[in-house]
Amino acid sequence: MLKGRIHSLETFGTVDGPGIRFVLFMQGCLLKCQYCHNPDTWSLTEGKEMTTEEVLAEIEPYLGYYRPSGGGLTVSGGEATLQAPFVTELFSEAKKRWNLHTTLDTNGYNEGDKIRDLLDVTDLVMLDIKHINNEKHIKLTGKPNDRILNMARWLSDHGRSMWIRHVYVPGIHDDEQDLLELGRFIGSLKGVEKFEILPYHVMGIFKWQELGWDYPLEGVEPPTDEEIERAYRIIREGQQQVAASK
Repeated sequence: MLKGRIHSLETFGTVDGPGIRFVLFMQGCLLKCQYCHNPDTWSLTEGKEMTTEEVLAEIEPYLGYYRPSGGGLTVSGGEATLQAPFVTELFSEAKKRWNLHTTLDTNGYNEGDKIRDLLDVTDLVMLDIKHINNEKHIKLTGKPNDRILNMARWLSDHGRSMWIRHVYVPGIHDDEQDLLELGRFIGSLKGVEKFEILPYHVMGIFKWQELGWDYPLEGVEPPTDEEIERAYRIIREGQQQVAASK
């Protein structure tokens, strides 16, 4: 049995895939998002080491809730694909023992062919697209977005099911052309079952303070309902443009 570095776990997750889910948060992430509400997951060397058997033992008592609800197991982070062999083994065992639905929550900063064994035992990929504009993506996360967009294309080309999520921060994600371009990109993909805008929130600021770090978005307020509705409208317009051109 492999060991993984685990940040934390949740036994009754309701926003990390369909149904009620066991959610495992892996330790370690290469992106440094300015709005991250879990910066304590970034370190690659911290966290608690657990074997797949130990994680499976945490899941088993709650199977009676997961399966009737259409739920299952979600592995998130941090960034789960940095520990792909461990997650692959965990998903494989969960499927073999209980035929449990598996969801991978990822920022996509990897390559589909390199983690194909993991993706082959993943029923649903929840892919976060941080920013469609590469320069703005670098400023926001410290990394370019080419790997993430390539991951989305790989999933599309290989017939994988996706939910795409996009955190919306006022002043960072409100440019109309960016939103249109995001809609066009999503519209070009196959297998996107759901698209969701996640409004920026400030609930994680205390973690930055606990780490003794300056919070990069100090003073930025969460978006209004009207701002989110506008973003959805423009993104849908971009999707419709692609649909009309086919």
